[in-house]
Amino acid sequence: MHHMTLAEIARGLADKKFSSEELTKALLARITQLDPQLNSFISLTEELALSQAKAADARRANGESGALLGAPIAHKDLFCTQGIRTSCGSKMLDNFKAPYDATVVAKLAAAGTVTLGKTNMDEFAMGSANESSHYGPVKNPWNLEHVPGGSSGGSAAAVAARLLPAATATDTGGSIRQPAAFTNLTGLKPTYGRVSRWGMIAYASSLDQGGPLARTAEDCAILLQGMAGFDPNDSTSIDEPVPDYSASLNGSLQGLRIGVPKEYFSAGLDPRIAELVHNSVKALEKLGAVIKEISLPNMQHAIPAYYVIAPAEASSNLSRFDGVRFGYRCENPENLVDLYKRSRGEGFGAEVQRRIMVGAYALSAGYYDAYYLKAQKIRRLVKNDFMAAFNEVDIILGPTTPNPAWKLGAKNSDPVAEYLEDVYTITANLAGLPGLSMPAGFVDGLPVGVQLLAPYFQEGRLLNVAHQYQLNTDWHTRTPTGF
Repeated sequence: MHHMTLAEIARGLADKKFSSEELTKALLARITQLDPQLNSFISLTEELALSQAKAADARRANGESGALLGAPIAHKDLFCTQGIRTSCGSKMLDNFKAPYDATVVAKLAAAGTVTLGKTNMDEFAMGSANESSHYGPVKNPWNLEHVPGGSSGGSAAAVAARLLPAATATDTGGSIRQPAAFTNLTGLKPTYGRVSRWGMIAYASSLDQGGPLARTAEDCAILLQGMAGFDPNDSTSIDEPVPDYSASLNGSLQGLRIGVPKEYFSAGLDPRIAELVHNSVKALEKLGAVIKEISLPNMQHAIPAYYVIAPAEASSNLSRFDGVRFGYRCENPENLVDLYKRSRGEGFGAEVQRRIMVGAYALSAGYYDAYYLKAQKIRRLVKNDFMAAFNEVDIILGPTTPNPAWKLGAKNSDPVAEYLEDVYTITANLAGLPGLSMPAGFVDGLPVGVQLLAPYFQEGRLLNVAHQYQLNTDWHTRTPTGF
């Protein structure tokens, strides 16, 4: 049963080939057996999962139906789950049990999903390798010596290893799409505001967005359907109707205009990945798409702008973790200042401390105009580039990452080298656009992804293109050895 996709599970449950309870027990046993190799879970929620599975079976017995009713998933451990540890991968929140469900968690529970557990992640979603977690690094099931990508590496590794069919994730600068590329999955970052951020512990509020990680575009469509929608609790949520994403999967690609930015094929891109990207372009061309070279001239400024804006917002958001109200508190503080200093110094890891310091500096008096304000101006230029491009093309295609997954620890001594791996993904977050990564081949036995970007609220178009591509390729069907 563990090889089934969400769509196949939905059909199996509807046809009474198995029950949600049987499926849940099988997957929980598989996680217990195999996850010690991967470290993809922080918490397993067996009791909750079995109670939700029994409830889903009862709802089906009473005549209810739905693609997510009885479907097992897991949540990235920054989505608040009532009464369950929500750690954000940090010692700071190791003892925090959320008093409420995040909107995404509540919506998916109402749709009948079964929560198997909470997945490992880079601490406070800060990282591209899933090595900064307080609970240890996650390992890539395609090669246990390599990283799975971050910050949603736990969700990605668990789905790639067939421990479960799909999982929630979040993307601040590529944290859904990059781990999807590294683990041979399909990952979708929706338009900013499409999925509620209420109850999602913030890293950078103007960049964070929740989305699905699964093996196929079809499964991403199913999971996004349950996640998306307006939320009055979230001031950044957009009151825009949610289309039927599954209904648009089978549309023709005839005449679809695909733009390929010339800036994507610079010296920093592994030539073997460039070849796979060109192969994907040819495959879509055969399906009727029209290819056009375009330009995104301000892309070169995106990384420095992002690494000013994101840390600045992080320094503000993480100021609430001070050892006073909740979370980690140091022992025997001498006074209030000592309480603050030691609680934050002991509770936050090195990468989080680094970004807080960078952000606080960028926002400080005398430097705000020179750094933060200038970065926001660059952000507008990046958005303008996309708006101009989408006047010429319907979607944009390119590599998801410049390199395949690197070895564990390879970039620990050089954080900037790790930051540069986000070069193709962060522009979508700066502009608030939807982006999708889909499997496109392998380099040295490691998966490679191709990224698709679309105008605002055109997630259906991305899913349509990815689904048609996956009907005509088999990269997404490959399974890592041993899983």
